[in-house]
Amino acid sequence: MQADGLWFEPSEDERALLGAVEAFLKDRVVPTADARDREGVFPEALVKELAELGVFGLMVPEEYGGLGLPAPTAMRIVEAIGYADGALGLTVASHNSLATGHVLLAGNEAQKRHFLPKLASGEWLGAWALTEPHAGSDAAALKTRAEETEGGFRLFGTKQFITQGSVAGAYVVMARTDPAPEGKRHRGISAFVFERPEEGQGFAIGRKEEKLGLRASDTAQLVFDGLFVPEEALLGERGRAFYDVLQVLDGGRVGIAALSVGIGRAALDLAARYSTERTAFGRPIAAFEGVAFKLADMATELEAARLLYLKAAALKDAGRPFTKEAAQAKLFASE
Repeated sequence: MQADGLWFEPSEDERALLGAVEAFLKDRVVPTADARDREGVFPEALVKELAELGVFGLMVPEEYGGLGLPAPTAMRIVEAIGYADGALGLTVASHNSLATGHVLLAGNEAQKRHFLPKLASGEWLGAWALTEPHAGSDAAALKTRAEETEGGFRLFGTKQFITQGSVAGAYVVMARTDPAPEGKRHRGISAFVFERPEEGQGFAIGRKEEKLGLRASDTAQLVFDGLFVPEEALLGERGRAFYDVLQVLDGGRVGIAALSVGIGRAALDLAARYSTERTAFGRPIAAFEGVAFKLADMATELEAARLLYLKAAALKDAGRPFTKEAAQAKLFASE
């Protein structure tokens, strides 16, 4: 793919897959989306049904059980799910871009063989634990620590706002393994990947968050109080996870941009439909320029936002830098 042509056009097979996903969403997801948001319950059964379409392994290579899709097509699927249900879209976007993406980026062959097939199939959802009560995208500010012990490490600290936090089957957790040199806070941070531990063995699920419009997406606090993880859980090079984290965050921003376009497109469709049903002075309000211009602006901005995330995704696939484009896509689409 290239970033100067029709790089965003899916193939015939990819269009067929997108059509199958959209048909499933229309039939099984859209009719109950509002009820799920009111109830705030994570839809485990629906997630399992959706997993049969392969959407939890969008960019995972086929050799590890995934679909191996180009990033632009994968992000179109995220957009489609976001259009149907923002909470479900967030589940799919974060799973693919963050936890699964990090294992793809930094995992050794044994880790990929162990984790990716179950992540790609949806048997395990992935949770990516970077954010803390006082540290978000500023990864260098994290305080969670991993103390070295015989055969591995023990984790101590709290992670906040972790998507899939209480329902994940696999976790990727960032922690400080080594002191940071003066003026180089990003040094000494490591990543660990491990299966869901039993609660009460140095691990606990804390508060679950309630989010406007996204209540059916699981977001929880994780508390580590001496959880043991073996040496084999180390994901990537010890003390240098910061660099991998930045790349994972770039991919995550593209996913959030695609999700935002889907949510925005649903809002536009609702607004347009209402404008044809609501009447004033004997005419639908859509006939008035003041309303029509607003709808036109919304449609134009959504199309621009889509092109931004598609460009960022295409650059990612091409192995080219896309940090700026990912940030622009997320900023514009989410605003």
